[in-house]
Amino acid sequence: MPAWIADYQEFFWALGVLSVILFVGSLLVVPSLVIRIPSDYFNHQERPASAWAEQHRTIRFAALVTKNLLGAVLLAAGFAMLVLPGQGLLTLFVGVMLVSFPGKYRFEKWLVRKRWVHRPINWLRRKRKHEPLRVIAVDANGSSRGRKKPE
Repeated sequence: MPAWIADYQEFFWALGVLSVILFVGSLLVVPSLVIRIPSDYFNHQERPASAWAEQHRTIRFAALVTKNLLGAVLLAAGFAMLVLPGQGLLTLFVGVMLVSFPGKYRFEKWLVRKRWVHRPINWLRRKRKHEPLRVIAVDANGSSRGRKKPE
Protein backbone atom coordinates (compact mmCIF):
# COMPACT_ATOMS: atom_id res chain seq x y z
CA MET A 1 0.00 0.00 0.00
CA PRO A 2 1.48 3.38 -0.98
CA ALA A 3 2.40 5.64 1.93
CA TRP A 4 0.04 8.45 0.93
CA ILE A 5 -2.97 6.08 1.16
CA ALA A 6 -1.93 5.07 4.67
CA ASP A 7 -1.59 8.75 5.60
CA TYR A 8 -5.19 9.45 4.55
CA GLN A 9 -6.76 6.18 5.63
CA GLU A 10 -9.41 7.88 7.83
CA PHE A 11 -10.39 10.17 4.97
CA PHE A 12 -10.89 7.24 2.58
CA TRP A 13 -12.95 5.37 5.18
CA ALA A 14 -15.11 8.47 5.71
CA LEU A 15 -15.50 8.86 1.94
CA GLY A 16 -16.54 5.20 1.66
CA VAL A 17 -19.11 5.54 4.45
CA LEU A 18 -20.46 8.77 2.88
CA SER A 19 -20.72 6.98 -0.45
CA VAL A 20 -22.80 4.16 1.06
CA ILE A 21 -25.04 6.65 2.91
CA LEU A 22 -25.60 8.70 -0.26
CA PHE A 23 -26.31 5.58 -2.30
CA VAL A 24 -28.87 4.17 0.13
CA GLY A 25 -30.37 7.61 0.76
CA SER A 26 -30.78 8.29 -2.95
CA LEU A 27 -32.45 4.92 -3.46
CA LEU A 28 -34.99 5.80 -0.76
CA VAL A 29 -35.57 9.53 -1.23
CA VAL A 30 -35.24 10.30 -4.96
CA PRO A 31 -37.94 7.93 -6.25
CA SER A 32 -40.47 9.19 -3.71
CA LEU A 33 -39.78 12.80 -4.72
CA VAL A 34 -39.95 12.04 -8.45
CA ILE A 35 -43.37 10.42 -8.20
CA ARG A 36 -44.74 13.44 -6.33
CA ILE A 37 -44.28 15.70 -9.37
CA PRO A 38 -47.73 16.23 -10.94
CA SER A 39 -47.87 14.62 -14.40
CA ASP A 40 -48.89 17.93 -16.04
CA TYR A 41 -46.38 20.08 -14.08
CA PHE A 42 -44.38 20.96 -17.21
CA ASN A 43 -47.39 21.73 -19.46
CA HIS A 44 -47.79 25.35 -18.37
CA GLN A 45 -46.20 28.57 -19.62
CA GLU A 46 -45.66 29.70 -16.02
CA ARG A 47 -45.05 27.68 -12.88
CA PRO A 48 -48.31 26.51 -11.30
CA ALA A 49 -49.10 28.03 -7.90
CA SER A 50 -47.90 25.89 -5.02
CA ALA A 51 -49.99 24.62 -2.16
CA TRP A 52 -47.97 26.91 0.13
CA ALA A 53 -49.15 30.11 -1.61
CA GLU A 54 -52.10 30.48 0.78
CA GLN A 55 -50.09 30.00 3.99
CA HIS A 56 -48.90 32.78 6.32
CA ARG A 57 -45.68 34.44 5.12
CA THR A 58 -43.66 33.14 8.09
CA ILE A 59 -44.65 29.57 7.26
CA ARG A 60 -43.91 30.17 3.57
CA PHE A 61 -40.48 31.58 4.44
CA ALA A 62 -39.64 28.64 6.72
CA ALA A 63 -40.76 26.20 4.01
CA LEU A 64 -38.73 28.08 1.38
CA VAL A 65 -35.56 27.97 3.51
CA THR A 66 -36.06 24.27 4.29
CA LYS A 67 -36.77 23.44 0.65
CA ASN A 68 -33.69 25.33 -0.55
CA LEU A 69 -31.45 23.68 2.06
CA LEU A 70 -32.70 20.24 1.07
CA GLY A 71 -32.22 21.14 -2.60
CA ALA A 72 -28.64 22.28 -1.94
CA VAL A 73 -27.88 19.03 -0.10
CA LEU A 74 -29.34 16.99 -2.97
CA LEU A 75 -27.37 19.01 -5.54
CA ALA A 76 -24.14 18.39 -3.63
CA ALA A 77 -25.01 14.70 -3.24
CA GLY A 78 -25.92 14.46 -6.93
CA PHE A 79 -22.59 15.94 -8.00
CA ALA A 80 -20.81 13.54 -5.66
CA MET A 81 -22.79 10.61 -7.08
CA LEU A 82 -21.54 11.40 -10.56
CA VAL A 83 -18.27 9.78 -9.41
CA LEU A 84 -19.57 7.76 -6.41
CA PRO A 85 -22.25 5.05 -6.47
CA GLY A 86 -25.80 6.38 -6.60
CA GLN A 87 -28.44 7.96 -8.81
CA GLY A 88 -26.46 11.11 -9.60
CA LEU A 89 -28.51 12.52 -12.48
CA LEU A 90 -31.87 11.94 -10.83
CA THR A 91 -30.60 13.38 -7.55
CA LEU A 92 -29.32 16.47 -9.39
CA PHE A 93 -32.70 16.81 -11.09
CA VAL A 94 -34.59 16.66 -7.79
CA GLY A 95 -32.11 19.12 -6.23
CA VAL A 96 -32.70 21.59 -9.07
CA MET A 97 -36.46 21.16 -8.63
CA LEU A 98 -36.14 22.17 -4.97
CA VAL A 99 -33.82 25.19 -5.07
CA SER A 100 -35.10 28.63 -6.06
CA PHE A 101 -33.42 30.80 -8.68
CA PRO A 102 -34.55 33.12 -11.52
CA GLY A 103 -35.54 31.27 -14.69
CA LYS A 104 -35.78 27.97 -12.84
CA TYR A 105 -39.08 26.82 -14.36
CA ARG A 106 -37.82 27.42 -17.91
CA PHE A 107 -34.61 25.53 -17.05
CA GLU A 108 -36.60 22.64 -15.54
CA LYS A 109 -38.73 22.36 -18.66
CA TRP A 110 -35.60 22.38 -20.84
CA LEU A 111 -33.95 19.75 -18.65
CA VAL A 112 -36.91 17.38 -18.44
CA ARG A 113 -37.22 17.38 -22.24
CA LYS A 114 -33.80 15.73 -22.46
CA ARG A 115 -34.27 12.06 -23.18
CA TRP A 116 -31.62 11.02 -20.62
CA VAL A 117 -33.67 12.76 -17.89
CA HIS A 118 -37.21 12.13 -19.12
CA ARG A 119 -36.88 8.36 -19.65
CA PRO A 120 -35.56 7.42 -16.16
CA ILE A 121 -38.15 9.68 -14.51
CA ASN A 122 -41.01 8.05 -16.39
CA TRP A 123 -39.53 4.60 -15.77
CA LEU A 124 -39.64 5.31 -12.01
CA ARG A 125 -43.15 6.69 -12.27
CA ARG A 126 -44.38 3.63 -14.21
CA LYS A 127 -42.72 1.32 -11.70
CA ARG A 128 -44.64 3.05 -8.88
CA LYS A 129 -47.88 2.99 -10.94
CA HIS A 130 -48.01 6.77 -11.49
CA GLU A 131 -48.91 8.55 -14.70
CA PRO A 132 -45.81 9.56 -16.74
CA LEU A 133 -44.74 13.19 -16.94
CA ARG A 134 -46.24 14.93 -19.96
CA VAL A 135 -43.99 17.48 -21.59
CA ILE A 136 -45.18 19.88 -24.29
CA ALA A 137 -42.74 20.24 -27.18
CA VAL A 138 -41.40 23.72 -27.95
CA ASP A 139 -40.14 25.34 -31.12
CA ALA A 140 -36.82 27.18 -31.59
CA ASN A 141 -38.27 30.37 -30.04
CA GLY A 142 -39.11 28.54 -26.83
CA SER A 143 -42.89 28.74 -27.26
CA SER A 144 -45.03 25.63 -26.99
CA ARG A 145 -46.55 24.07 -30.07
CA GLY A 146 -49.42 22.53 -28.14
CA ARG A 147 -48.49 18.91 -28.67
CA LYS A 148 -46.88 16.55 -26.25
CA LYS A 149 -43.40 15.24 -26.82
CA PRO A 150 -43.45 11.47 -27.25
CA GLU A 151 -41.90 9.38 -24.50
